[in-house]
Amino acid sequence: MRPRPLSPHLGVYRFMYTMATSIAHRITGVVLSVGLVVLVAWLVAAASGAEAYASTAALLSSGLVEVLLAGWLLAFCYHLCNGLRHLGWDLGRGLEKSEARRSAAWVVVGTLVLFAVLVWLLLLRAGGTVGGAA
Repeated sequence: MRPRPLSPHLGVYRFMYTMATSIAHRITGVVLSVGLVVLVAWLVAAASGAEAYASTAALLSSGLVEVLLAGWLLAFCYHLCNGLRHLGWDLGRGLEKSEARRSAAWVVVGTLVLFAVLVWLLLLRAGGTVGGAA
């Protein structure tokens, strides 16, 4: 039997930041899936009554969980910005190497700006608590 060519993989290519954006897109998708489980637990607690919601809100207001929530928010911002980049590619735009590199930089900038705005709107301006617990 003739040896068949291998699919391209990470060891074949020289590492570039466009590759990093692709890897980060996959990682943030997994992180968002884990965050979805937390969201569903919060919604189930809200539907289960005031006592269940209060205990869940207290848990979600702990410092460690708030750091995780900020991480999920950052993952969301990145996945959204990079997803818009991919939609542009689906339309046939930005496929040249120089354009892909430039759009990768814009994804990072857009992510940081969107994240900063959302942190200010959702956490800092609102008093810094999750779930309304004081």
